[in-house]
Amino acid sequence: MQYQRHGLSIGIERTGSEFFLSLKAQGTLTHKDYEIITPLIDSALSEVKEPKVKALIDGTELQGWDVRAAWDDFKIGLKHGNEFTKVAIYGNKKWQELAAKVGSWFISGDIQYFDNEVDAIAWLKA
Repeated sequence: MQYQRHGLSIGIERTGSEFFLSLKAQGTLTHKDYEIITPLIDSALSEVKEPKVKALIDGTELQGWDVRAAWDDFKIGLKHGNEFTKVAIYGNKKWQELAAKVGSWFISGDIQYFDNEVDAIAWLKA
């Protein structure tokens, strides 16, 4: 039996009312993954009156989503889209760049795709 790693790792830092959220996605994400991660994101953002979030998403090990997980991801975007000021996605697959463009329709802040972490972090800090 082969073991397939999948899921989301999350890191949250806060400076005043500004959040820095880092996500690393692995494998093919499932609805169960979002059942775990969604309450963490909701809880972290609910405590701040007007959160301003910058997010770094590492998609280098992401293969995709199952259908229900894609819907879960979409719902997070709708619920918290106005709270994100910048989202940097770095990855190594052409479809991830397209996903960043589609994501910009649902998030009020800027979204950029990068093929390396250094440039992604520099853009977030600029």
